[in-house]
Amino acid sequence: MSQAPVYLVLTVIGDDRPGLVGELSAAISAHQGNWLESSMAQLAGKFAGIVEVSVDSANAAALSAALRQLKGLKVTVESTVVQKSTPTGRRLKLALVGHDRIGIVREVSQVLAHHAVNVESLETHTSSAPMSAAILFHAVAELTAAPDLDVGALTAELERISNDLMVDITLDETIRA
Repeated sequence: MSQAPVYLVLTVIGDDRPGLVGELSAAISAHQGNWLESSMAQLAGKFAGIVEVSVDSANAAALSAALRQLKGLKVTVESTVVQKSTPTGRRLKLALVGHDRIGIVREVSQVLAHHAVNVESLETHTSSAPMSAAILFHAVAELTAAPDLDVGALTAELERISNDLMVDITLDETIRA
């Protein structure tokens, strides 16, 4: 008889090498865990990721112990309560590009927090500017906000800081799936 599932959020980091995801997934499967969602990347020679796993409560402790024993990976395990509810509010997508400099993420995230906008995901990278040696900073963020968000005020404040930071910021409302 199956017991109630436990939801674990794993953070994983280690020196990048072939086979890391395979070792991680094998440990999860060996303890009858179900890999639900993940985001993983190679950053500066390190493998970094976050994974959500469901597992029967009877197997959770053994799975956690096995994950902590994986060679070459530091795995942190957090239990969580998954709240299944119908999403409410507004979904927004922010895109930013401009010359790289210190403080871009801080400035933008402070404006978002001021307007009670939650960052659900954030992806950033740098690239070489075409026909110059300049480094460009790129960011894409998926956001959620209350239904009564004043998008005009948020947009105005983002436009103000985009001029200060010399970056282009676009903010679009997306359809909730």
